[in-house]
Amino acid sequence: MRLNFYNHDELELVVTRAAKLLDLGIAADGAREIAKRARGTPRIAGRLLRRVRDFANVAGEELVTAKIADAALNRLEVDHLGLDAMDRRYLTMIADIYRGGPVGVEALAAGLSEPRDTIEDVVEPYLLQLGLIARTARGRALNAPGWKHLGITPPTATQDGLFDK
Repeated sequence: MRLNFYNHDELELVVTRAAKLLDLGIAADGAREIAKRARGTPRIAGRLLRRVRDFANVAGEELVTAKIADAALNRLEVDHLGLDAMDRRYLTMIADIYRGGPVGVEALAAGLSEPRDTIEDVVEPYLLQLGLIARTARGRALNAPGWKHLGITPPTATQDGLFDK
């Protein structure tokens, strides 16, 4: 059986329904903002909704709008693609330390102090779906969208000294 990520429209319905169960007022644009950042996963959408609700309550807001959701999610370090601090650490490690890769998953797991299973089962699937990384026979490599998302110019491929005498 193959499990696919939910699309934004489906997650928006999940967020709207969960908000009703939580007796939380939410605008359509607020539900959409949370859905866009939920990594295609209803469980994550629910978790983000509860955190946004907490921020809205502290701010005294009765209705969660896109502006309120965006501010809360930015404070939670969830960017516009739904990437969190761990995802950015993963991408930055490949970019900075391994010059874009390829790099083996064991090296990444050791560098991030995370188990290999967490890297393969939690971090990589969404990054692969977005096309930010590639899983090659030689290891993980950063794709052009990954470099762009980090705001880093990829290093030029050189083979200095290959034919020097």
